[in-house]
Amino acid sequence: MKKILLALFMGSPLLFFAQNRLSGTVTDSISQPIKGVSVFLPDVHKSAITDDQGQYQFNNIPLGTLKVSFSFLGYQTKTASALINPGENTLSVTLSQSEFKMDEVVVSTVFNKLQSQNVMKVEHSSIKQLQHKGAVTLVEGIATIPGVSQISTGTSIGKPVIRGLSGNRVLVYSQGVRLENQQFGDEHGLGLNDSGIESVEVIKGPASLLYGSDALGGVLYFNPEKFAAANTFKADFGQKLFSNTLGSSTTLGMKTSTENLKFLARGNYTTQSDYEIADGKKVTNTRYNESDFKTAVGFSNDNYSGVLRYNFNALRLGIPENGIAEQSNNKTPDYPRQTVYNHLLSLNNTLFFRDSKLDLDLGYISNTRSELEESATPNLKMQLNTFNYDAKYHLPKIGKMESIVGLQGMHQSNVNKAEEFLIPDAVTNDIGFFGTTNYEWKSNAIQAGLRYDNRKINSEAHGISGDEGAFDAIGRSFDSFNASVGYKTNLAKPVTLRLNLASGFRAPNLAELASNGVHEGTNRYEIGNKNLKTEQNVQTDINLEYNNSHFEFFANGFYNHINRYIYTSPTGEIREENEVFEYIQNNAALYGGEIGFHVHPHPLDWLHYETSFETVTGKKQDGNYLPLIPANNWNNTLRGEFSALKWLSDGYASLNVSHTFAQRNVSGFETASAGYTLVNVGLGGKVKLGKNAFDVSLNGNNLFDERYIAHLSRLKTDGIPNIGRNIILGVNFNL
Repeated sequence: MKKILLALFMGSPLLFFAQNRLSGTVTDSISQPIKGVSVFLPDVHKSAITDDQGQYQFNNIPLGTLKVSFSFLGYQTKTASALINPGENTLSVTLSQSEFKMDEVVVSTVFNKLQSQNVMKVEHSSIKQLQHKGAVTLVEGIATIPGVSQISTGTSIGKPVIRGLSGNRVLVYSQGVRLENQQFGDEHGLGLNDSGIESVEVIKGPASLLYGSDALGGVLYFNPEKFAAANTFKADFGQKLFSNTLGSSTTLGMKTSTENLKFLARGNYTTQSDYEIADGKKVTNTRYNESDFKTAVGFSNDNYSGVLRYNFNALRLGIPENGIAEQSNNKTPDYPRQTVYNHLLSLNNTLFFRDSKLDLDLGYISNTRSELEESATPNLKMQLNTFNYDAKYHLPKIGKMESIVGLQGMHQSNVNKAEEFLIPDAVTNDIGFFGTTNYEWKSNAIQAGLRYDNRKINSEAHGISGDEGAFDAIGRSFDSFNASVGYKTNLAKPVTLRLNLASGFRAPNLAELASNGVHEGTNRYEIGNKNLKTEQNVQTDINLEYNNSHFEFFANGFYNHINRYIYTSPTGEIREENEVFEYIQNNAALYGGEIGFHVHPHPLDWLHYETSFETVTGKKQDGNYLPLIPANNWNNTLRGEFSALKWLSDGYASLNVSHTFAQRNVSGFETASAGYTLVNVGLGGKVKLGKNAFDVSLNGNNLFDERYIAHLSRLKTDGIPNIGRNIILGVNFNL
């Protein structure tokens, strides 16, 4: 069957073009060939695997300079630039052994450097690494990265928090386009499933230079899974089972490629019942079902590379309003519930010229969010359609200086299709222009840039002015200039220092400008302020890293000053039996950082110990604390890696102890939270049974069934604890 599908896909003689080839050999420090090295050309989305002789080959690639990355577990990742001329081209490299994690190519900062070469500190983690930690959801896994946490509603909804900032202050990118899924609501999830996502990059700090409004607090950049290597066909099946929720997650995928054409498809279905807390009781109506489908087609030849991707995500989740009430193992959400349908279509294009290239990314997102209180007829239904465009021209390189100029924009419409309105019908238009330059010499690098943005918001009037759910018409325009500069140097061979200074901005969202009614889940009557001004911040970052073959240390510090920070403040009134809050502005500051180390003692080559501590403090100008600031956390992991058994390879066992401190620094309408300690264990590897091999993982989360309430849990006001002990079994194998 595999051969038939591959033959059908590869059969057309129209796929062959003039041959520009790149080939070479990958060896180790004693000149022995390395088999299985992943060789990747990010510009054209092509990959290859070295054979028994350590050799690789690419055909039909563009002329000019291409970046090539070489990665293999146990060796340092290496990137090189290959000047491709007509005909045959050769690039051979030597990889050095490394006991630590592989150095990854960073996509989110546009120059596509290795993290060790990058001016800005970016956290990178593969989805497989997050899954090995036993994360139930994508955001739960991301929250294990130092400096990142989540605002959660049970196990079904998680909103990322980066260094104390969340919602529209954190921008999310998927498939190369900005994700717009009504981020303003804490009860609104991202609409992303980890199936079909290869890795995530986290920019902790203002990234408005590269991404415009809403990147004031940082960026989550999700990288989709790569295509298969040329002339190969792969299919895989995966299954995960969850003891606490009696849940399951099933994934099935396939992919194939020729020299020019590439195709992949992946589906996932996840179902969970109500989660159980430490005393054995279930939190009523926290159940959910999620369906996810991703597919992609890629094409490349001598001067063009393009990838068309589509992602459909359907989430049906219960809204927990009654706390711990009816006990059930039912997986069908009860009323009230939400249904969220998300369509994401993207087209990523690269046109190659002799000494330069043009990246053009186009995206269309259709997000339909409905709330059903008592029947299948929605009380609230919002339709958000967004068209994004992003053009970046990479100018010809001048010596060691690389420069990019860009144009980005967005057209967005929000339409209400039910009786209840949360925000008014509105149209938003963005446009931004930027330029950035990266200059390197020896072990030093400087990166700087400037940007101008304009955002226009026009909303329609609805209802009788002053009544609940009524909105006055709004027409606002917001402008901002922003800049950033960063410097990276090696103080000594194993010591890297990074210094960054950047500004960012965020235009007020529709909820902040126009709210007029009870905000469900917060038990507040919220009133918007149509006169709000743009938030503007300046953040300084310092990063110090020390690396040798057996010890790694990092220390990150930041200070973030925000002018005109937007937040809600009580007015002292009562409406609809709820306290009234209005949106106001005040200057604010957030500061803190992360520190940690990773030790790999010699001669115990199989043993790793990692520890990290993170802290953030947020205050308004009047000295009061900001809301929704995560508690300090100290995280420790002891991990062993082994491949001694014939039937087991890439084996690992881990013990994780995570202590979250009490959070006493709270805003006027928050309550303090107690500290807690969670113990998690993991075990897994590749099991070989004859000619078959299975990736198996077994995780025990909250192993001692600790009863705790996270500070950023939206169920905290009702005194509902977070999930208790959860055993997760995962199996994945190639078909």
